[in-house]
Amino acid sequence: MELRIFTEPQQGATYDDLLAVAKATEDLGFDAFFRSDHYLSMGDGDGLPGPTDAWTTLAGLARETSRIRLGTLVSSVTYRHPGILAIQVAQVDQMSGGRVELGLGTG
Repeated sequence: MELRIFTEPQQGATYDDLLAVAKATEDLGFDAFFRSDHYLSMGDGDGLPGPTDAWTTLAGLARETSRIRLGTLVSSVTYRHPGILAIQVAQVDQMSGGRVELGLGTG
């Protein structure tokens, strides 16, 4: 069984928050760190300190972790151009040494 951590940073998290969770994910023996690919908060929260980009965040985490798999559950092709997304994901995969997982959906 693989255990993975999933976060929703659009509800309010900085890159440093996500880095701390990703490092804890790795240190505690979990298999992967995933984050949502949303810019806007949902529900009653204000989403502060503001939105972060999933693939930019994962690029940073790729360089700061060594073992865990990284990805989004779903990246929506309704607001991410497929060609640009393919380049972003391939680059993060290379930066991570092949640890990326990509989920696609319609949003």
